[in-house]
Amino acid sequence: MTPSVVIYRENLLAYSETFILNQAEALTRFSPYYVGTRRVDGIATPAERTLILNGGGMRGRLSELWYKATGLAPQLHQQLRAIGPRLIHAHFGPDGAQAVPLARRLNVPLVVTFHGFDATMHDADLRASAVLRDRQLVTKRPQLIQAGALFIAVSEHIRRQLLAKGFPAHKVITHYNGIDTSVFVPAAEPAQEALVLFVGRYVEKKGVSFLLRAMHAVQQRLPAARLVLIGEGPLLEPLEQQAAQLGLSVLFTGRQTPEQVRDWMRAARVMCVPSITAQNGDTEGLPTVILEAMAMGLPTVTTDSAGNPEAVRHGTTGWVVPERDEAGLAHFILTLLEDPDLSQRFRAAALDDVRSRFDSRALVRGLESHYERVVSASSAHAPQPHFSGDAGSV
Repeated sequence: MTPSVVIYRENLLAYSETFILNQAEALTRFSPYYVGTRRVDGIATPAERTLILNGGGMRGRLSELWYKATGLAPQLHQQLRAIGPRLIHAHFGPDGAQAVPLARRLNVPLVVTFHGFDATMHDADLRASAVLRDRQLVTKRPQLIQAGALFIAVSEHIRRQLLAKGFPAHKVITHYNGIDTSVFVPAAEPAQEALVLFVGRYVEKKGVSFLLRAMHAVQQRLPAARLVLIGEGPLLEPLEQQAAQLGLSVLFTGRQTPEQVRDWMRAARVMCVPSITAQNGDTEGLPTVILEAMAMGLPTVTTDSAGNPEAVRHGTTGWVVPERDEAGLAHFILTLLEDPDLSQRFRAAALDDVRSRFDSRALVRGLESHYERVVSASSAHAPQPHFSGDAGSV
């Protein structure tokens, strides 16, 4: 019988977190069960393998509040004991801290993946957050460090941040999420329209305002160039106002399905990922959209923020400029739009690179090997494992 693993996320499951579902559903040596405190409007997880603490109503809300305050959830514990998971894999640091009492009650090891803000945001800003779980990440970090069996960083950048916050090196590894290259298939021929694409949430760390200013310079020189922005978020209105003030040819599409995003990638000539470090320290981990663009044969212009340069090879699969360098973004966007032969070379190199370094099937096999080491070490009298920090180890 295939052993089970609990995939823990407080809110199941936001549209922007397809990487969690994709990774879990690619497991072959473990059967994933999804556990969270509540459902949110987003991606559906398999109903027969999903347990939600707060099913609605006053009773559900009280159960959620009691669990967050005490770590106790008797009915959930009973359901999980019937399933018999071998470990819990929580996504994001606050969720890992939240899952510590659950792992202890079930007597199973805890694995936590850190994706970005949870490793980079300043502690002072976390303490001042209006979100309880963000504040608890600081207060409960010592217990998490002690209780966690393995901490996964989605980039070398995130790994360095975790080490700086006191996580022990022998428990921290870098393991890329990867993508399914059988799903992200490039168009037979490169796109013809001078279309520049952005995909992501409208929050500070995405750096969209710098892309808008860069596109103003691009369209001054190449009026046919067009910008398409896919996503949603709290900065949508000010970004729309900025685009109007600049007189840009731009389309804000709102949220799109994964299939629609892939169609836009096939229609585009350049992907731009203009990430920055937010004032509160928040950064990307390694944006999945970069890997998706590479798999679609779409050259990427990005910044040296966070883990972005770990994916994009400057001058080979795309271009990397300093954070907030709108002139650099404009220069390299124009370079790719005006030089089809160069774009084609980048396209071929990106396809080779993503297939060799970021194919999710190979990376998931490596993740399962880490699971097995953690489970084996959790048995009686087994020594504490020491994990290699090598990036993307499979």
